[in-house]
Amino acid sequence: MKEKRTLMLPGPTPIPKQARLAGAEEIIGHREPECEDLLKEVVDGLKYVFQTTNDVLVLTCSGTGGLEASIANTLSAGDKVLSLCTGAFGERYATIAERYGVDVERINFEWGKAVDVNKVRERLEEDKNNEIKAILMTHNETSTGVVNDPQPIGELADEHDVLLLADAVSSLAGVELKVDEWGVDVAVTSSQKALMSPPGVCLVSVSSKALDAGQEADLPSFYWSFQRAKERYDRNFQTPSTPAIAILYSLRESLRQMKEEGLQEVFNRHQIVTKAIRKAAEAIGLELLVDDEIASTTVTAIQVPDEVEYSTLRQNMKEKYNVYITGSKGELKGKVFRIGHLGNVSRSDILSTISALEMVLKQEGFELKLGVGLEAAQKVFYEEESR
Repeated sequence: MKEKRTLMLPGPTPIPKQARLAGAEEIIGHREPECEDLLKEVVDGLKYVFQTTNDVLVLTCSGTGGLEASIANTLSAGDKVLSLCTGAFGERYATIAERYGVDVERINFEWGKAVDVNKVRERLEEDKNNEIKAILMTHNETSTGVVNDPQPIGELADEHDVLLLADAVSSLAGVELKVDEWGVDVAVTSSQKALMSPPGVCLVSVSSKALDAGQEADLPSFYWSFQRAKERYDRNFQTPSTPAIAILYSLRESLRQMKEEGLQEVFNRHQIVTKAIRKAAEAIGLELLVDDEIASTTVTAIQVPDEVEYSTLRQNMKEKYNVYITGSKGELKGKVFRIGHLGNVSRSDILSTISALEMVLKQEGFELKLGVGLEAAQKVFYEEESR
């Protein structure tokens, strides 16, 4: 009998049953009042999760489309931006900006390390002529499992009157992000990550400062236009083009569940499963890529042991136990495997994954005592339940 699928990817992620069923609701006209009500509830729920009073725009695309929109709507060709690169997705954000003719200055940090705020401060202080218009940063660097803190970067952005554009695709609803309090002008996320919905919708929080910058921006945008989206919202709370209605049904249900659970409890749940995975990996004898202080609560990166080939590890996890994990990118390709634990991931999912990991590692010649990782994870869960 085939094992039940355990999806432990950084996205797409498992969708709660009620959210899946909601996606099967009858399709409605996107210019009808019912769709306006749907969109209003989704946006209100998103403002709760983004912790913002800013406009939250719904774009029908993946997170990458939202990152592209963040550039196209706030900058002009030749504008200088700082891109804080701590991994593959930081590099991607910089590349998107370059494709639009933006003058990108990368500040590169070692993969597996977080942004050094002092380096950012020093570079902004050197900018005597105020050439820098924006800072690009990745809140949760999915390729390495590192969380970068937007708060001090937001303070610097405010001090130097530059925009802060943040990739929150794999962080929002799994890692706390106080958009307003921390001064994030544009925050981009997508439906298929911690928001526990099907792929296909991108959600973007946009500050008034970013909207004002868009009045002077000369980069081309039509489908991605924040201004068109906001004008349609203001007129009758519709989207400029046909939205992904079925996905919005699912997203609305997932947002309702998060509201019922409470945002802080959502973050706590992510922290607990992260601790369980990290403790289990250490007990097995595996080496974690990043330190606890900067570790993501949505994805954990673990170094592949010398005795094992990554491709074999991934394939056997999938074929023998139907557990889906993934590797890393760029300079870490083949050296690191990643376990996603965001959104609708349960303790039983974690325990199933650790059990499969132990068995595959042992079958591949890695020396370990079966059950040590499970015991470590169980201890974390037991201690949390006993509090």
